[in-house]
Amino acid sequence: MPKTGSAWQMTKPNAPLTLTKMDLPEPGPGEVRLQIQGCGLCHTDLGFLYGGVRTRKPLPLTLGHEIVGTVEATGPDSKLQSGNSLQPGQHVVVPAVLPCGECALCRAGRDNACLAQKMPGNDQDGGFATHITVPARSLIPVDQAPAGHELYHLAVVADAVTTPYQALLRGKVGTDDPVVVIGVGGVGMFGVQIAAAMGAHVLAVDLDDARLDQAKTYGASATINTKGQEDDAARKAVQEEAKKMGFPRHGWKVFEMSGTAPGQRLAFSLVNHTGTLGLVGFTRDKVEVRLSNLMALDADAFGSWGCSPRHYPAVIDLIAQGKVQVKPFVTRYPLSEINAVLEMAHHGQLKTRPVLVPACTPAP
Repeated sequence: MPKTGSAWQMTKPNAPLTLTKMDLPEPGPGEVRLQIQGCGLCHTDLGFLYGGVRTRKPLPLTLGHEIVGTVEATGPDSKLQSGNSLQPGQHVVVPAVLPCGECALCRAGRDNACLAQKMPGNDQDGGFATHITVPARSLIPVDQAPAGHELYHLAVVADAVTTPYQALLRGKVGTDDPVVVIGVGGVGMFGVQIAAAMGAHVLAVDLDDARLDQAKTYGASATINTKGQEDDAARKAVQEEAKKMGFPRHGWKVFEMSGTAPGQRLAFSLVNHTGTLGLVGFTRDKVEVRLSNLMALDADAFGSWGCSPRHYPAVIDLIAQGKVQVKPFVTRYPLSEINAVLEMAHHGQLKTRPVLVPACTPAP
C-alpha cells in the first residue's frame, strides 16, 4: 500500500488553502523524500496568495519554500554535490533555490541564478505539507540543530537568513564598512545581524520603532525612523544620522530589504561616490530613478536573488556561534492553523516569522 501524506494547497488566489490527502511517490533517481519538520512563511507566499504574483507551476500548488526536514526515503544515486550519499534519518535544510548544477551559470558560480532552478512552492509543490520530494544534490545536511535550538528554527535559513547573506557577500561587506540597511523586517533584521558579524557599522532604517529597537539590540550601531517623510526629507535624515556615526562621504554600502517603492527610491538616493547598492527586497511597483547617477558617482548596483547552496554551511555556522540569532524572530505554529496564520500575516498582525510544523502543539 502506498505511503500517504497531506498538504495544504492553494487552489485559487485570495482563498483559504485546502487540505489535500495524497499518495507519496517513491523518490526517483537523484531524489529524496523528506518528512517536513518545519516550513517558514515568507512574504513571497503572501505575494502568490494575495498579491497577484503568478506561480510557475499551475494551481493547485502547495506553497512554502523555507523547509527543514528529515530524509525518509532515497532514490537511486541520491547524492549531494560533495558526492556523499544521503541516508534515511539525516536532517537537511532545503535551499529555496535548487540549481541544476550543470548549466553555464552553475559552472560559472552563479548557481543561484540557474535558469533551470527549482523553487519549492513555485516550480513544484512546497513545504506546507507533511512530506516533500526534492533533488538531493543541493540539500544541506545538519547533523543536529545548534545548541539551544530546535530543528524547526533552521527553516528560516532556507531564505530569510541566506538571502541577505549572499547580498552582503556580493557587496564585499567587511570590517568598518559603512552599511545602510533599509527595511528591518523578516529579511532585513537578519541582514543587520550578518553585516555586524562581518564587522560593518550598520545604520538601520525602517518605519517601525519596535523593529528599530530590535535592530539596535541585534547589531545596528544606530537606527532612524523615516515614517511619514517625503523622499528628500528621508534622504537628508539618513545622511545626517550617518554623519553623526562618522560615515565617510563616499563608499557607502546600501542594501534595500524593505521591498517597497519608497524604500527603493531612498536606497538609490543614498548611493554616493564609489558606493554600492544591493537590491534584495521585491516590489511590483515601478520606481523612477536617474540611472546616470551611477555613472557620475562611479558606483555599483546589483540585484541579488536567493542564495547559492554553497554558502549555507557558513550561515549555519554563524548561528551556531551565536553571531546571528534566529530564535527571537521565529514562532512555531501547527500546520493545521496555516489559514489563520496566513490571514494574520496578510494583515500585518505577526511580529515574528511563522514556521509551520506538521506535528506540534501551539507555541506557548
